[in-house]
Amino acid sequence: MGDTLRQLLPFVVAVGVVLYFDARTRRAGLDPPGFRNPWRRGAGLTALALALALTALAPLAGSGAVAREVDFASVPTWQLFAVHLLLVAAALVWFATGFAGSRERLAAQVGLTPRRPLYEIGFGLLFGVGAWAVVLAGAYLVALALAALGGENLVPQKPPEAVVWLASRSVLLRAALAVSAGTIEELFFRGLLQPRVGLLLSTALFASAHLSYGQPFLLVGVTLLSLLYGLLVKWRQSLWAAMAAHTLFDLVQLLVVVPTLLNDFRGFWSP
Repeated sequence: MGDTLRQLLPFVVAVGVVLYFDARTRRAGLDPPGFRNPWRRGAGLTALALALALTALAPLAGSGAVAREVDFASVPTWQLFAVHLLLVAAALVWFATGFAGSRERLAAQVGLTPRRPLYEIGFGLLFGVGAWAVVLAGAYLVALALAALGGENLVPQKPPEAVVWLASRSVLLRAALAVSAGTIEELFFRGLLQPRVGLLLSTALFASAHLSYGQPFLLVGVTLLSLLYGLLVKWRQSLWAAMAAHTLFDLVQLLVVVPTLLNDFRGFWSP
């Protein structure tokens, strides 16, 4: 019985989040015209709830612990993009059911229509460098605080197995994952969710989606990044800068930082 309830928990929470999303959307005057039809509203919100349950909220069912036992060598390449495909599909279903027949564009609904996209991308790259420094400093201070309080065991002694495995993949695949994460995660969490549920809840969902690494300490950096990207979106009133900053961070992580650390400390870690 306990296992069944735990497996259902992500779906129950997802329904609650989506109902809140819908209520906030109405109050903000952003309700899609197609949602006057209750069947279309139901279909669009169901797609969002399923995507949230299977991605951002899946760790509530214990998938974060299971992830460490996965045989990564048997994981097909397409599955690495499965989460992003689910998020895109949910956003498209929500838009199609809500705006089919209208002149509204999806780009306008998620903040992809700035006047100067190239300027925003350049701004985002510069912001990404600063965000990197903030995250490193924040994670370091939290690690020091944990050590002072006797919680050294909460600080990871080795990288997640998923990250070690990713570091061994081709440069092209790692670059594709970074670009996919930087664009699709920003589109869904900051473009679709944040204007409708707020910065804090969208950040909590973004952080929860990264619990599958199996190391809660990593959520310090993930949460800081999400807050910074969310504030950047509110400031710039578009997604382009945040997408550029997010993509830059992931590219540097997957192509430079992780491979370098694994190579330097391979004698201490046993991947």
